[in-house]
Amino acid sequence: MPRCKLCKTKFEPKTFLQKHCLESVECIKAEYDYKLSKQKKKESKEWKTRKKQIKEGLKTKKDYEKEVEKVFNEYIRERDKSLPCISCNAKPSTYKITAGHYFPAGSYKNIRFDEDNVHGQCWYNCNSMKSGNLIEYRVGLIDRIGEQRLQELEKRAREVRKYTIPELILLKEEYKEKLRKLKL
Repeated sequence: MPRCKLCKTKFEPKTFLQKHCLESVECIKAEYDYKLSKQKKKESKEWKTRKKQIKEGLKTKKDYEKEVEKVFNEYIRERDKSLPCISCNAKPSTYKITAGHYFPAGSYKNIRFDEDNVHGQCWYNCNSMKSGNLIEYRVGLIDRIGEQRLQELEKRAREVRKYTIPELILLKEEYKEKLRKLKL
């Protein structure tokens, strides 16, 4: 026999999940409050699910791009965390790493998420103060990916390409998976 959660007396439950004996007004009120709280939790969970669906429906293409950019940049930082800065060859322990773009992400949206275009770069010195330190970035890029892949990147940079929302969703999932594998 279970014990009442409030008065601790043994009782014969009338329902499967009954927690209180229902012998006194306090126990009846406690049982009522318990059932009410379970109902509120259920409604809250349903509301959170509905709210998530509503938010998902209100997202713009720009919102999806930001989500992909966040995951993509995290992947690049993780991929290049042991490599020196692509521009100045500073050691990773001496700087905060950022995902530096050779072709700027704002101007070249078609290669914004191209792994050949983005590499680990020291945030303050090269990326911020020297606006990407592009002359040295190019030298480092040739060392890392080679002249041929750089020429192919330059060709892709001149192409016009616009991502669709389904493509952005797939890209986000792809880079989440790549990031997960890197962290293993």
